[in-house]
Amino acid sequence: MRGLVISLGLLKSMNPEDKRWLLKARQSLPLNIKVRMTQQRIEQWYTYWGGDIYVAFSGGKDSTVLAHIARSLYPNIPLVFNDTGLEYPEIRNFVKTWSNVTWLKPKMSFREVLTKYGYPVVSKEVSQKIYQVRTTKSEKLRHKRLHGDNNKYRSGKIPEKWKFLIDAPFQISHKCCDALKKRPAAKYTKETDRQPLLGTMTIDSHFRRQTYLRYGCNAYNLTRPRSMPMAFWTTDDVWEYIKTYNVSYCSVYDTEGIIGTGCVFCAFGAHRANPNKFQLLAQTHPKLHAYCMDNLGMREVLEYMNINFT
Repeated sequence: MRGLVISLGLLKSMNPEDKRWLLKARQSLPLNIKVRMTQQRIEQWYTYWGGDIYVAFSGGKDSTVLAHIARSLYPNIPLVFNDTGLEYPEIRNFVKTWSNVTWLKPKMSFREVLTKYGYPVVSKEVSQKIYQVRTTKSEKLRHKRLHGDNNKYRSGKIPEKWKFLIDAPFQISHKCCDALKKRPAAKYTKETDRQPLLGTMTIDSHFRRQTYLRYGCNAYNLTRPRSMPMAFWTTDDVWEYIKTYNVSYCSVYDTEGIIGTGCVFCAFGAHRANPNKFQLLAQTHPKLHAYCMDNLGMREVLEYMNINFT
């Protein structure tokens, strides 16, 4: 057990297979060990930056647990909430129950992002590739996105099932997160010299898993340093922590069918779930659903993609 609680730099010196084994081993650890490992990473991050850190707080269950652990160590650590306008109303109300929270406002609204860049559909990776095909002046990049790299895996290309979106009568883009979350956070970091603690986990996406395997929990030397002290946790761990330590969480999770509190109007992953987030939204928050479909134009997008939304 002790051998799994190891130094920050170990991942960088390991081969890929050993890294994957270590991650799997860490994910299987009991909660009390994971909590202590997370505390250690927060303490290391705090020490490295001379206490100038903050919790990126979304109001969701993961960042709630991270905030609870961080404040058990440093009660005055600030929380920073990105008020994108895409949150459930329950999330905004829950964030207001916490003290010492800075609310960040993006320069652009979601409607402006859609107009300038396009709709987020399928996944961030697919949306980015479609956006590049439509906008790039590089024939090499365009060929790569349409046909793949020159290897047996044909990596880098748009999946065949989504190539029809290249001709969609609406814009498609991956840039909403950059405009609504990353830019305000970067501005806050620049103005305060505080570095973020993120509640992201490797189970969230392939990209986050690869990032962890490459850099570990604490990445000090990136252009934008960041810490993911809960990277090796699972969703079950989060709920076990909430139950064990009697942590208050956002009431939206008690709504039948809602398992996540990401951006309400984002279409990433909507093609996989049944019912999907928009079908649930029609039942749980009909006014938000109507606004999304009729005011933001998501009806046309989902109909074109043959995704149910009612």
